[in-house]
This record gives sequence, structure tokens and C-alpha cells, in this order.
Amino acid sequence: MTRVPSPRRIVALGGGTGLPNVLRGLRFLLERDELEDLVAVVTMTDDGGSSGRLRRSRGLPPPGDLRNCLVALAAEEDLMARLFQHRYGGTEELGGHAVGNLILAALAEQTGSFLKAVELSSRVLRVAGRILPATLDSVSLAATMEDGSCIVGESQITSCAKRIRRVELEPAPALPTPGVLEAIRDADIVVLGPGSLYTSVVPHLLVHGIADALRETRAVVVLVANLVSEPEEADGLDAAAQLQVVEQHAGGEFADAVLLHDGPIDADTLARYEAEGCHPLAWPALAGSGVRVHRRNLVACGHKIRHDPRATAEALVQVWRETLALRQPETRGRRASTHGA
Repeated sequence: MTRVPSPRRIVALGGGTGLPNVLRGLRFLLERDELEDLVAVVTMTDDGGSSGRLRRSRGLPPPGDLRNCLVALAAEEDLMARLFQHRYGGTEELGGHAVGNLILAALAEQTGSFLKAVELSSRVLRVAGRILPATLDSVSLAATMEDGSCIVGESQITSCAKRIRRVELEPAPALPTPGVLEAIRDADIVVLGPGSLYTSVVPHLLVHGIADALRETRAVVVLVANLVSEPEEADGLDAAAQLQVVEQHAGGEFADAVLLHDGPIDADTLARYEAEGCHPLAWPALAGSGVRVHRRNLVACGHKIRHDPRATAEALVQVWRETLALRQPETRGRRASTHGA
């Protein structure tokens, strides 16, 4: 019997709630020995809430998105994982802080290394795979709006109702964390998204060398589209327009495929989202991009519209197989036409 090939190395880039959900699905592939290596690369521009307070008071990189990824890849989301996610109530000094953020901050101060703090926390939680900050540089996200105004700070950008023209990191260049570029170049699949377009997905492409690594890698690069539109920072942008925004910030094409949800969504849940200005994200029939769009039923059961972790992981493997079957040995898909082999 011919063995169906499986990807051995996967890198997932993102932040917010989208990346942990993808990681939960990919963790099952590791547990079934279908993967050799799983690397999560986490965006580092958060300046709100507990993370923002620790950035300002302790001079540390924002730990919140990293903490969520640690828990998502924990061997079992048991007592220790729940402890990391516990958030203090109240408005006093501890109020609003997540325990895991404080643990990461304490370990960073004890060891003198934020990266070492993530590594030690990974051991405590028995994390499957590796978690790397996209950059260890202290950077802020700055957005130029369509009206020409500029807003600095991720939390300010997400709360602004203006249309965004472009975002960048300040100060630039931000250097990648050691191991990030190598992981991308050595991967079989690189996953970008899902997540907030300008604050979870695009910031990775602004870190020095990441966009080039995405074009150079032999991996199948997949953009996982959001399930619904974003009513503020990406208002009115369908999946094709979002891909265009992503590749414009990257300085050129790099994606081989887009993974898009295609299936029913609970009517009551959808009505609640639509009342807030969110609508199912679609790929227009007349979109001019040459990227291959793969449609799968990706929605999880529940009162929130979220990606199903296992369905998403299985779909990514299917996309990898289908892309390799079509790819010529000497090319890198779409990237070959503009960037060479």
C-alpha cells in the first residue's frame, strides 16, 4: 500500500485568538507523530491590557499572545494551563493581569532573557512544538489612515473607525528572533492567519527578513482567511482584498493558497454577528489573483464563530498535498512568475 505523504515541519504565524486555535489542531498532528516540528511565530505589537502594562512598567515584550499559544500547545489544558490563563479581577495593582503574563515576566527577570522565560514556561506546560516571538525588539505598530492621519499603538488602531492605508513598525528595522527565518525556510507548510488583518497578520511581514523568507521557502504558504469580515480595521475588504493588502505589505507575492470557509453557519449566531457589522468572508468570483482558493467547512460548533482546530489542521494538510501535486519541481508556484526559482 502506498503511504500518503504528510508534511513534517509546519510554521504558523499569527496572534490574537486565531493563532492559538490553529495550533490546537496542529498539536493533534504532533501527538499522532505526523509532524516532526511545529513552530509558532507570534506577533509582538500588543500594547493594551495586561501586556501593555507590563511593557510600560517592566520594559518587557508583550507576553499575552505568547501565553495563549503556550496554553494552546500544552500537552493537556489542565490545572497549570488554567492557572496561566487565570486573570485577576478588580481594579487594584493586580487587577486585569493574567497569571501567565506575570510568570513570564518573573522568569524573564530571573533569567535575564524573555526567550528563556518562554522556553522554561514551555517545559512547565509540556508544550508540543516551539514558540518564538516574531521579534524581541521593542516595537510599536503605526498606521497611516486613508485621510493621511497617523495613529501609533495597536490598541489605538483597533479602536479607530478610520480606514487604514498602511501599517509599519516603529522603530524599524525590527530584527527577527533567532530561529524564525530558518524555521520558515525549512518548513513544509507555512500558515499565516487567521486573525485581525492589520494587527495580527500583517505585522509579521514588517519584521526584517520574514517577507523574503516567505518568498524563498520551498514550503507551501497558506493564508487562512477569517470566517467573517472585520467591521473596523478591515471593513469592506473581502478575502481577495485582504490577500492583496497582505502581499502589498510584504513587497510582493508569496502565498500559494488561501484556505476559505465554505459551509453553513448557525443562523442565530450569524444574525448576532451581522448585527455588529460582521459578514461571512467571501472570495469574489472575478478576483484577478492567481492564487488557488481551497474551500472547506471550517466552523466549530459554539456560540462564537471560530475555526474548528482539527478541521483546519486537516484542511491544511490537504492543501499541502494538492499544491505539491500541481507544483513543478523547478518552481515555487505563483512566486516563480515574479521572483524566480
